[in-house]
Amino acid sequence: MSRPAALSPEEVAAAVAELTHWDGDPQGIYRRLDLPSFRAAIEAVVAIAEIAEEMDHHPDIDVRYDCLRVSVATHDAGGVTELDVELARRVDALFPG
Repeated sequence: MSRPAALSPEEVAAAVAELTHWDGDPQGIYRRLDLPSFRAAIEAVVAIAEIAEEMDHHPDIDVRYDCLRVSVATHDAGGVTELDVELARRVDALFPG
């Protein structure tokens, strides 16, 4: 599967502005999810994993009790691609708030 090219800094800034829960720069974007419990955090990891497997594109997820930090970048492209932005959109669809 060929990977898309890295987005320009301006394209990443526009994507981050659209993805209101995300922050980052051309090297990667990230979002924090605060959940009601550790179990809810792990269930969120499983839900995100299902999206990642479907897309064949896997985020870095850091679990801290009831908080997740989800980070995405396309390492072989050297930064953020449209694939990362799509994964972020799908995470937002699961966790809109």
